[in-house]
Amino acid sequence: MVAPQDPAAFIERGTPAFRRTNLALFSAGFSTFALLYCVQPLLPVFSREFGVSAAESSLSLSLTTGLLAASVLIAGALSEAWGRKSVMVVSLFAAAILTVICALVTGWRPLLLVRAIEGIAFAGLPAVAMAYLSEEMDYRSVGLAMGLYIGGSGLGGMTGRFVTGWLTDLASWRVALGVIGVFGIVAALIFWRTLPPSRHFEARPLALGQLKESFLDHLRDAGLPWLFIEGFLLMGSFVTTYNYIAYRLLAPPYGLSQTEVGAIFAVYLLGTGSSAWVGNLAGRLGRRKVFWATTAVMLAGLLLTLISSLWVIIAGIAVLTVGFFGAHSIASSWVGLRARHSKAQASALYLFFYYVGSSIVGSCGGLFWTASGWNGVVEFTGSLLILALLISLRLSVLQPQRQRSP
Repeated sequence: MVAPQDPAAFIERGTPAFRRTNLALFSAGFSTFALLYCVQPLLPVFSREFGVSAAESSLSLSLTTGLLAASVLIAGALSEAWGRKSVMVVSLFAAAILTVICALVTGWRPLLLVRAIEGIAFAGLPAVAMAYLSEEMDYRSVGLAMGLYIGGSGLGGMTGRFVTGWLTDLASWRVALGVIGVFGIVAALIFWRTLPPSRHFEARPLALGQLKESFLDHLRDAGLPWLFIEGFLLMGSFVTTYNYIAYRLLAPPYGLSQTEVGAIFAVYLLGTGSSAWVGNLAGRLGRRKVFWATTAVMLAGLLLTLISSLWVIIAGIAVLTVGFFGAHSIASSWVGLRARHSKAQASALYLFFYYVGSSIVGSCGGLFWTASGWNGVVEFTGSLLILALLISLRLSVLQPQRQRSP
């Protein structure tokens, strides 16, 4: 006879539960990044249609990520009381439906309003997903699982950008957003049906007054604040690069179409593979030994985009993308493992800094684009990545704190 499975066992790689969890979170990551970043290739389109500047057009993304950043601080607490899966399911469905609504609204301000509300809806997934994995996965499998989740994010980001660009050329940006919203609804259904229920989650009363002390305790840790800052710097640099590369490639001497620019975002597939591979590598060799290298890869990719050859620019974007997804895979799983308690709040703090970086740095990049073109964007983001590299070297000597941390 086969012994019954221990209900308290952690999910290990190779098991049916591991495959179901990865399918669910891959779908969630796909949906989140497709819905969140589908407007990124449309920034030049919004500039033309609504008569706004590059920095103003970027608000269609920055407002979403800004509200997302603030909302994740509360979403983690809600999941402590209401359960991880229920919060994530509601988040995914709401974000997908709001994207469909974006396709129907008229006027620039109404579009920004819906995108801002969508940022609040998104908040129920990222921090909670990180907490779910850190609670339910065997620690040796966390890196791979997180990498696959972020890999889904990479595929979603690529699909959202490419499909949006292609459908904008074929029909209109409204049709493009409507189709992406339907993709999100399908992904939410897959997530709802396949994610295993939590086995190690213990519900706690909703006590928002205790959040401050929980956040302060995480900020007192020797390593977590540095990981939070890394999230700000890495995501800010990555989003800024993608925000304004479209302006460069649509203009002379390249003169690419929306479809062609969207096709370049296929390099996100490299991020899909690299996040899982780097996450697994970090689990075997140790995060401290791998993290700084992924940051250096990002910086190298950014510098390649300074060369005028289109193929070298594409190669630079690819290298930047591989480095970013690898770095984010390591940092996000590291936060959940290092936090001594209230992992959802620790994940929420990381994502707060992560999406604030996307919002603030992403919009500021527009000012550098207007003032100095692509060289100004690279100077701005390059300085941030140099700082991120220095911090990653500081983290390379960080000592483990928790027993489950490698």
